[in-house]
Amino acid sequence: MELTPASEIQCRTRNFQQKLVEQAVDGAVVLLQSDIFYFTGTVQNSYLFIPASGEPVLMVKKSITRGQQESPLKNIVAIKNPKQIPEILAAYGYNGFSKIGLELDVLPFNIYKSYEKIFPNTEFVDCSPAIKETRAIKSSYEIDLLRGALAVSDQAFLAVPSFLREGMSELELAALFEAEMRKRGFAGPCKMRAFNQDFYLGNICTGGSGFYPNYFDGPVGGQGASVAQPQGAGWKKINRNEVIYIDYTCIVRGYTGDQTRIFCIGELPAKLVKAFDDAVLIETEIVKSIKPGTLAEEPYLLALKLAAELGYQDNFMGYKQDQVKFIGHGIGLELDEWPILAKGMKTPIMPGMTFALEPKFVFPEGAIGTENSFVMTETGPQRLNTSPEVITYITC
Repeated sequence: MELTPASEIQCRTRNFQQKLVEQAVDGAVVLLQSDIFYFTGTVQNSYLFIPASGEPVLMVKKSITRGQQESPLKNIVAIKNPKQIPEILAAYGYNGFSKIGLELDVLPFNIYKSYEKIFPNTEFVDCSPAIKETRAIKSSYEIDLLRGALAVSDQAFLAVPSFLREGMSELELAALFEAEMRKRGFAGPCKMRAFNQDFYLGNICTGGSGFYPNYFDGPVGGQGASVAQPQGAGWKKINRNEVIYIDYTCIVRGYTGDQTRIFCIGELPAKLVKAFDDAVLIETEIVKSIKPGTLAEEPYLLALKLAAELGYQDNFMGYKQDQVKFIGHGIGLELDEWPILAKGMKTPIMPGMTFALEPKFVFPEGAIGTENSFVMTETGPQRLNTSPEVITYITC
């Protein structure tokens, strides 16, 4: 089992500590698993304290054994109850706090209230923006992990013609596609920071099922397996001459790649073929427009302009009232990291940021488009996945 290098953890911690110093915060208590993994290299039931200066302290309820084996942190100790946190930190010389950071974008209210009791007379501030900003710039180590995850999904997409058959259900296709990724190391789950945005591994829609909307903040819905899981693949049988839309994340060693590819048994109507070509055109123009420092809203505004010029006002990124208001999203340990490419987002897109672009259209006949994952470089976005960006036709 490959572990996160100590140098990687140390660099992440220093970058975050610098932001704590700038905000005059004594330290941060980190509780979200994806953030804990980022700063420690292990996923345990634990509490992480990162001081503005000095060594972090990881306090583990379960499993202390794995925590000590997997994390390069120097200070890893057992804890039974969060009420012990002040006592444990005092033993390391951390006390007298006036201001502590918490992940207030995700922390439940009742847990927040419990920390008010644990740290009386202490001001709590939101350290989530500082964490997101730190995590947004990926190291070469992280970029290699993303490439590895996307290589797995590339191979799965290339295998689709070997098992896609007319008459199989969307759920059967999903199971076979997921098996291709699973046997190559896909581990899941796909994590999102946004509240109540539960997301399965991916989405398969065929023909009219791609027209079904749902609650998820994405352009394409799907019928799902039931009304309790109204998303993605359902019981619909796959027919000839209809669009087969496969949009999947792939999580390997914690890092999430994202891409979409289109298939068809037979031939697609000219309308959908043109829509696919126009989606690729929009993506190409967006990629050409992005330079270091481009604000995150600019690709979305450009995409809206191009979609309108091409006549897709009602179909772009969803259908009419179910259209979503973004063209891309950051990828990493979560599927909704910075940058979010949407109107009003002023985050500069800087080298080291990784994101997915997904221009898509939804029609009553189905959903179609493309999605690729990119890393921002000094000269512009570089694609991380390699599977052909074409409609794959299958004759059988």
